[in-house]
Parts: sequence; structure tokens; C-alpha cells
Amino acid sequence: MPASDPNTSGQRPADALLGRDPASVRKRVEAMENILEGLFVIPGTNFRVGLDALMGVLPVGGSVMAAAMGSWMAWEARNLGMPRLYFFRMAGNIALDALLGAVPVVGMVPDLFFRSNTRNLKIIRSWLDKNHPHTVTVDV
Repeated sequence: MPASDPNTSGQRPADALLGRDPASVRKRVEAMENILEGLFVIPGTNFRVGLDALMGVLPVGGSVMAAAMGSWMAWEARNLGMPRLYFFRMAGNIALDALLGAVPVVGMVPDLFFRSNTRNLKIIRSWLDKNHPHTVTVDV
């Protein structure tokens, strides 16, 4: 029997990735936000760039793919029972990011500075912290 990780409340690591409990959802949306907004560091700076900005190089299709991935984060939060107001705020962030990113040539620039997925993660975290305080993690 595999050893359990004390941070997952007795769950095996695979169960934490697939679980529907708030702690598992929190881990998944944090991982997706990191992929979309902070996957790489631009050398010589402390500025992080993720797939959202990199997909902006592809005309229109890149924005659509990035919006779909960001929408998945919002959907995960909505499945936990997050109120519609929060969900609509997150959908607005995703839509604005997609519209700004769809502009030919200069569409990549707003993706670097308007980080809809980071904004949405803050919304999800604040709601989870208030309604599911046992999911709070301490960053070191």
C-alpha cells in the first residue's frame, strides 16, 4: 500500500489530482494558473511568462485556446458551488483577456500584463478561504 501524503488528508497523490473536494480543486486550479501565467522566467528579469502569453503568438486560435484553458479553471470553481457573481466576474476576466489577445500583432502585449488567470485564481482562493478554510495552504 503506498504511503499517504499528510497534506492530502490521507489521500493518495493520484486521488488528490482527481478528487472533487475543495482541496483537490484548489491544487488543480493553482497548477493550471502556474502553467498559464508563470511557466517561464524571462532571463535577466523576474518577469514570469506562461502559455497564455506564448499562445498569443498564434492569431485568434491562441486566444481561443487560452480562453478555453482559463474557462476550465472557472468551471472547476463553479462546480464547487461558487456563487454566480464570482463566476461572472471570472468569465468577464477571461473574455477581456481573449478580446485583447485577439488583436493581430499587438495582442501578445496585453497578455503579458493583464493576467486574467491570476486574477481568477485570487477570486477562487478568496472564496475557498472563506467557505472551505481547511484548504488554505501556507506559502513559504
